[in-house]
Amino acid sequence: MTTMATDAYSGLKALVLRRLRGEPAAEVALERLDDNPEAWQMALRAELVRIGAGEDEQLVAAAQEVLGMLDAAGTRSGRYQVDARGAQGLLIGDQGHQSNVFNAPPSATD
Repeated sequence: MTTMATDAYSGLKALVLRRLRGEPAAEVALERLDDNPEAWQMALRAELVRIGAGEDEQLVAAAQEVLGMLDAAGTRSGRYQVDARGAQGLLIGDQGHQSNVFNAPPSATD
């Protein structure tokens, strides 16, 4: 990782920490993420969703900046631009697995 990317990542983490201040479980997940991402990623993700971090324009811009530095080709190709409004039964990301069961809608006579 370049110095610029490291600085951008540190800035992103500082923004996230400010948003999570006063949330002990979330603060711990963020602090330990770099040491063991597999163990802490889901907990941190859940906390970020809970606080609505995806609606925070400053946080999203900082995250996009880091992604742009770490995966410029993916960013240029639109890989990280996902619009899931109105989606149902959706899985976003690589290497995921999902099973869906779709039932017929109720009939007018039910």
